[in-house]
This record gives sequence, C-alpha cells and structure tokens, in this order.
Amino acid sequence: MPHDITRLRRELLAWYDREGRTLPWRIRPEERIAGGPAADPYAIWLSEIMLQQTTVPHATPYWHRFLTLWPTVQDLARAPRDDVLREWAGLGYYARARNLHACAILVAGQHGGQFPATMEGLLSLPGIGDYTANAILAAAFDKPASVVDGNVERVVTRLHRVDTPLPKAKTEIRKLAAAISDPDRSGDYAQAIMDLGATVCTPRNPACAACCWAFACSAKVAGDMERYPVKAARKVKPVRRGSAWLVRRSGQVWLRKRADAGLLGGMTEVPSSPWLETGDDGLAPPLAADWTRRGEIRHVFTHFELRLEVHEAEAGAGWEPETGYWVDEAALDGEALPSVMRKVLAVRRI
Repeated sequence: MPHDITRLRRELLAWYDREGRTLPWRIRPEERIAGGPAADPYAIWLSEIMLQQTTVPHATPYWHRFLTLWPTVQDLARAPRDDVLREWAGLGYYARARNLHACAILVAGQHGGQFPATMEGLLSLPGIGDYTANAILAAAFDKPASVVDGNVERVVTRLHRVDTPLPKAKTEIRKLAAAISDPDRSGDYAQAIMDLGATVCTPRNPACAACCWAFACSAKVAGDMERYPVKAARKVKPVRRGSAWLVRRSGQVWLRKRADAGLLGGMTEVPSSPWLETGDDGLAPPLAADWTRRGEIRHVFTHFELRLEVHEAEAGAGWEPETGYWVDEAALDGEALPSVMRKVLAVRRI
C-alpha cells in the first residue's frame, strides 16, 4: 500500500498535540508555544538511560529520586559510584548505572556540564548508542533524528506489514521509520510515534479505531495486526545453577561487592558459588558451620535462567570473612542489592 508521508506526519502530530502523554521529563507542544521551560538535556538523558529495558511507570520514581539527589550532571559526577549503584538497585541491567556515572563524569569534566548536541558527540559518551543518541537529539535539541524503539518497531511493521522477522528486520525498519520522520518538528514527532505504539498500537488488542494512522495501515486492512512485528523463534534459555551462602552474625549479614566486569558488575551480593550450567562448582561453603538449606530461588536474566540454592548458617564469634563486610539486617534496604539477591535474602524469612 503506498503511503502519503505528508499526511502521515500531519495526522500523527495532530493526534500527539491532542492525546500525547504528559511525562515529567517531556516538554509538551503547548508548553513550548506558551514560552514554558526549555527541554533539559540532563533530565532527558537520565530518562532515556532508565527507560532502556524498563517501563515508564517503573522508571519514573527512580528518575524523580535521582534528580532530587543530583539535580545537575555535575552533582551526579561528584557522587560516589556506590551511591549511584545503590539508588539504581531494582532497575536492572546494572551496566547502565556504571555507564551513567562514567558519562556524567565525562560530560561534567570534558564538556563543561553540557551534553553534545551532535550525533557524533553523543555517541562518544559511555552508555549512549544509536537509539539513545537519536532520542536525545530529538527530545532535548529538537534536531532531525529517527528514534526506533520497540514501540516504533511495532507501529512501522504493522504500517508496512514487514514480514522479515526481528532482529533481522531492524535495518529495514529504521529505513522505513526515517522516511516518515518529520524534519520540522523532530522532537515532537519522535515522541509522538513512541506514544502511538505505547498507548494505541499496543502488542495485544491494538485500538485501531482510535489510531490516527488507521487510514494507511496495511496490517489493519489485512486484519492481522497482532502478527507484527514478526519475531524469530525464541531459543530455550539455558539454566545455570549455584549456591548462595547466607551467613549471619548477631543480627548482621555478610555481603560483598561483585567484580566490576561481568554480570551485575559492581553490585552488592550475598556470596555465592559460580553460576554454571553443570551446577557443579566444586567449592565448599565459605566456612565450617551448621548449614541449613532454606530453599531455591529462580531468576531470569536476558540470556539464561538462574537457580540458586540458598544455604544459611550462623558464623562463630571469631570468624571474619576475607572479603566483604557485615551489614545490619535493618540496613539491608539501603544496600545496592540487585533483585536476584533480594530474592535470596527473602528466602530466609519464609
């Protein structure tokens, strides 16, 4: 089906002006027209990093808390990294937090606290890839950009009935999306098409009757909207196993930091054995004690499922770990514990 690009832009932006979401980091068109505050690149960058692999409702409280603690990129750059990781705990994909802090240091130290307003400059910063750079260019600087996230992929593949499965179709989708992108209202257009996917062109039961692009949507004409985007068959995730050693002493718990490199790098953990698909780590518990098996927790990562057997023991009065530190149980909520480790701690309370 041929598409009238001019009409697609016009209809989408008119819909966005009426129906677009109000988000705390977003400058709405009516605010801009009324001479409201300018977009804050720092706040927009922060939101974009948080929204990678995370939903708006889940990320929003974190965004508010970060801005309260560190109102400017210079404030974030000066913050101890452990504090940043601690506040990030629960958002997942912790390399984002390490890159967030590294990026703040670079922007504050080498760019005078100002985010670059070019694709080349943004891509030179830690944790900023093609999607995030385009999103910042559009939303923060209102520059021409083609922003393609999961919502945009869904809208575009339905509009054109793209039969190539993801992820192979990504290059094709980016070209199709770029052809529609509005050069005059770049920031509004980028946010409008993401909103369309998030609120109207949803994965299940899309609200086609309310869609401003229904007149041009090939999938709507064919009646097979939910077939798109086509996805390659999912591979079965491997299962890795290990043991978590929950050591207590007089109302305290032994914790340690994970290495910076690798999964959950720099985060706090309940000491555990290596996570192996064989499940046989060959390692003895960290101390000789009367160990009690509390149960098993399961946690799904991007590329594998983890099953940890949780064992608990009381440390003797004279035992001290070679690494790590003791934390009062009442203070555990203040530690930079990822979700999988909070599951480990929760088993003990059963």
